[in-house]
Amino acid sequence: MASRANKNAQQNLFKTKDVILKLTIQSALTSVIFISVNSAFAETSEVLLMEVNVTAPRVSDTKPVKGYITKKSTSSTRTDTELRDTPQSITVIPQDLIKDQSIQSISQAVQYVPGVQAAQGEGNRDALIFRGNATTGDFFLDGLRDDVQTYRDIYTTDRIEVLKGPNGMVFGRGGAGGAINRVTKQAGWDPVSELIASYGAYNYKRISSDYGQALNDEIAFRVNAVYEDSGSYRDGVNIERFGISPTVTIRPSDKTKIILGTEYFKDKRTADRGVPSVENAADQPRLNRRPYEIGNDSAFFGNADLSPTETETNAFNASIEHSFDNGIGVKNSSRYASYDKYYQNVFAASSVNNTGRLSLGAYRDETRRENFINQTDLTYNAKWGNVEHKLLAGVEFAFQDTDNKRLTPVGDETLPGTVSAQNPTRSGVAFNAISRNLQSDVSVAAFYVQDQIILSPQWQAIIGLRNDNFDTDFTNLLTNTNINVSDNLLAPRTGLIFKPVEAVSLYSNYSVSYVPRAGDQLTSLTVSNATFKPEKFINYEVGAKWDVNPNLALTAAMYKLERENVLITDPSSAIGNQILVDGQETKGIELGIAGEISNKWSIFGGVAFQDGKITKQQGSGASAILKGAELAQTPDSTLSLWNKYEINDMWAVALGIVSTSDRYAQSPTATQSTLLPGYTRYDAAIYGKFSKKLRLQVNLENLTNKEYALYAHNNQNITPGSPITGRTTLIYNF
Repeated sequence: MASRANKNAQQNLFKTKDVILKLTIQSALTSVIFISVNSAFAETSEVLLMEVNVTAPRVSDTKPVKGYITKKSTSSTRTDTELRDTPQSITVIPQDLIKDQSIQSISQAVQYVPGVQAAQGEGNRDALIFRGNATTGDFFLDGLRDDVQTYRDIYTTDRIEVLKGPNGMVFGRGGAGGAINRVTKQAGWDPVSELIASYGAYNYKRISSDYGQALNDEIAFRVNAVYEDSGSYRDGVNIERFGISPTVTIRPSDKTKIILGTEYFKDKRTADRGVPSVENAADQPRLNRRPYEIGNDSAFFGNADLSPTETETNAFNASIEHSFDNGIGVKNSSRYASYDKYYQNVFAASSVNNTGRLSLGAYRDETRRENFINQTDLTYNAKWGNVEHKLLAGVEFAFQDTDNKRLTPVGDETLPGTVSAQNPTRSGVAFNAISRNLQSDVSVAAFYVQDQIILSPQWQAIIGLRNDNFDTDFTNLLTNTNINVSDNLLAPRTGLIFKPVEAVSLYSNYSVSYVPRAGDQLTSLTVSNATFKPEKFINYEVGAKWDVNPNLALTAAMYKLERENVLITDPSSAIGNQILVDGQETKGIELGIAGEISNKWSIFGGVAFQDGKITKQQGSGASAILKGAELAQTPDSTLSLWNKYEINDMWAVALGIVSTSDRYAQSPTATQSTLLPGYTRYDAAIYGKFSKKLRLQVNLENLTNKEYALYAHNNQNITPGSPITGRTTLIYNF
């Protein structure tokens, strides 16, 4: 019979809520034996019934991460599943790696993830490229969509899960090449009290805190906060951000868990679109251009003072989980988020010509978005004969309302005249003309089912299907045009796993995802494209996962990702008719490693080989992207490897390498391309653990002061990599 520990013992049980059993029957049997043995020696005796307490930690509170290695995830299957038994390429960036590399952004986090590249995002938003497919909308928070165009801080993040390949069955629309899911820090019964302060080159200043504890056996709270005020290696560029996020976890019983959380976050920075390209000799002025003066290019092209961007986020999250006695589990999750964002920029709008001059552009963009998303999952474990099933059925309802407006100088976004590349500044820009004014109301009703099947100790399978009814009510307020589009998106996923031994999984996978014509940000509908089918992405993948030992994992994946229903202008049409083509394909191999080589040597990284091509000509004339052209910012090969070595109990060091081959800033057209040269960069760190409470670390980036292009937005907007830089971080657990 279950009972609670006494009040004094409760104070020492905040780490886990113990299940305490009084084994009185066993005690009674023991006493009977005691009586019978002693009855020959005494006619009467006193018997004391002993109370035996057995304690066990909650299974759901055990952590799936140890050091650099992650064992389990719910992102790909929506159930708690071993990564080894998940038929998909997944890289998890754990908390230890986030701290060791001093990561503060999504683009920093993916630098050591094979098969994923960060893009510039016009200096105002996170933008990633998964297997040759660019996205600004496939971002999730605890499995719920977080898709506004902004930069995400990770002060509330426990780990980052990078899923590669289409994820339509799990996340619905989007997820064409992959998705990012941030798993947040949650209140629990382990006391947390941490303060992190950083100071570094280019006036980098940042402080964050993480504090939480249990109030009693049923309620725990946690508060994360951050403030940053930093400069940059780029002239006139700065960033200021503030965020606070309290959470509460309630456990009214061992079978029920409720999590409530809210966040206020504000990000203010300069929208930096980097440097332009420079034209080659006059006989071939537009092909294979290079970034302008990489390494000697801190000058801001445009006007830094006229290029502010600001995002304000207010969000509320809630989830409840309950396990019934009949084996059924239910989880309901909700997220409401209100985003208010604008960015204004004056930027390079052309390459630098042979006379050393270029054109500039300018506009202001304003977006307000409200998201409400609700998901309900039902799970049930069953065994029919010798076959085990983990069944999932769920529904999702989502409502996303977006207002987007763009203002330009009188005329269009290109400013009149040119400026010298030696003094590329334009002042006195006014934003007077409204060039875009859109409203988009999207509603989603989705239903999905999935079965994870254990056929035998060697064979497993997963079968899933999701149907999204995706309704878009789109209004162009400038033309008084209203468009209503309804899409039914049917996304299957199948996978087969063979385990020759318990530590090894060989898998195959087939998955599909769609991007509606409204696009990543739900504002791309027009009268001409509204009747066309959504873009379709199909992924074929085989792979292997090997837990070499409990602390080291190796992964390998080989895939082919096809993009269908690409909307293009018919090259054979004299009047510019639009058609759909199956216009893109990426093939690749990804190899990953994470964990410990020894108890002193931790490692994380991987290698990726990609071949991304345009398979049908897109467009016509000089701007046509020809068949065989390479996909934008999709290098043929990348290598990343982070090594940390603990010299002794106090000191540790780390060395990292990030290497990439040449890639194009955007897919080359018949007459225009810009090549971003490949590079190899070395990073390092040193750690001093001076007590259980105090740790000091120094992180250095680009040790050899390599001149390189970090990423781009297009042929004219290229971000140079930072010169050698560093920062010192103090971590204090109080």
